[in-house]
Amino acid sequence: MSQSETTVSNQTNPPVWKGSKAEIKISRFIMDADLDPEIKEALHNSDQILAVEMIKKLLDKQNNTPVNIAVTGESGSGKSSFVNAFRGLDNRDEGAAPTGCVETTREVTEYPNPNYPNVTLWDLPGIGTTKFPADKYLEHVGLEKFDFFIIVSATRFRENDVKLAQEIQKMGKRFYFVRSKIDSDLQNEERSQREFDREKTLIKIRENCIQGLQKEGFESPQVFLVSSFQLHEFDFSLLQETLERELPEHKRKALLFAMPIVNLRVIEKKKKAFMSQIKYYALGSAAGATVPVPGLSLAVDVGILVATITQYVFGFGLDVSTMKKLAARSGVPYDDLVKVVHSHLSAKQITEDLVLKVLASLAGTAALLAIEEGTRFIPLVGIPLAMGLSSFTTYRALQFFPNELAEDAERVFKRVTSE
Repeated sequence: MSQSETTVSNQTNPPVWKGSKAEIKISRFIMDADLDPEIKEALHNSDQILAVEMIKKLLDKQNNTPVNIAVTGESGSGKSSFVNAFRGLDNRDEGAAPTGCVETTREVTEYPNPNYPNVTLWDLPGIGTTKFPADKYLEHVGLEKFDFFIIVSATRFRENDVKLAQEIQKMGKRFYFVRSKIDSDLQNEERSQREFDREKTLIKIRENCIQGLQKEGFESPQVFLVSSFQLHEFDFSLLQETLERELPEHKRKALLFAMPIVNLRVIEKKKKAFMSQIKYYALGSAAGATVPVPGLSLAVDVGILVATITQYVFGFGLDVSTMKKLAARSGVPYDDLVKVVHSHLSAKQITEDLVLKVLASLAGTAALLAIEEGTRFIPLVGIPLAMGLSSFTTYRALQFFPNELAEDAERVFKRVTSE
């Protein structure tokens, strides 16, 4: 490894980790990255153990931050269908919120995302029902624990919806009005009109909702028109972007990873979010290379890669379960979706054997892993060299996989939407 790769240009002394007989200098490509300031300080102070602990805590926080979303509205508004769609499920899927023509939500019920259980949607009983009258609703559902609220209506937003929004507003929390069942409304309008105009009908529905809310005292209400059966159409992508923008920063990634893919922009955002974490996984890999035990560094690297790639596959909706549900929901045969993916990781169970097989197919990666294992036992310089090779190998692999999987996600999305 050249000197430019193993040293760090800095106005002061370069950051190091101290080994038993040599100073371990961190590769430029990691230390020049935009690291968390506290982690960077630990590295500058040569505190390897503290740095690794902080990296683990940071990644755990990013990957396990809880997001609690309340979905409420009057009975029959389509709340449960919205909850299912938001979680990437069809109403008939196992684990879906029950739906029907009568009030099916009788208790506050939690529905975690199947792949990201830290993101939970809460299906709340319809406000104004016999069991939950409007004046007792707040004490029954416990509004304090939710990050934001989605108020669903299949027609106009009514008095109970407005009262709930006003109470949420008093708590200093955000709420969003969702006008559901837009696909059904358009179909009904098309059947009843001689000269049907889709865009004019959507404008009419939106303005009708907004005017009703303005009469109740909301100055500039924003209403999102949504179909729970056609999320890639209408306003769901706008709702998605609004939620992402208005959530606290530490919750944005958690929500983004769990969000269904409704357009190509979401895929690109997910890819950028995944790639922003790579530097921390690479540092964790470097730490595993500091211990001179045969095979340990490789085991650490593969373990990191399996966990991280599994997250990528889930995030891009390329796991077997999600793709089968997508096939059932879209009407595109599952085998047709499998045909359009190119990565050996898509529509597969991610295992150590699979990861090693894919790594071996990447030009130069297998050789780097073998060299790393050999260099770790060279006196004085072995561990620093192995550390640099380990972090570089992990970094290189984790840069390749999000790009490859994002391309597969685009192909699947285009096949389903016929774009």
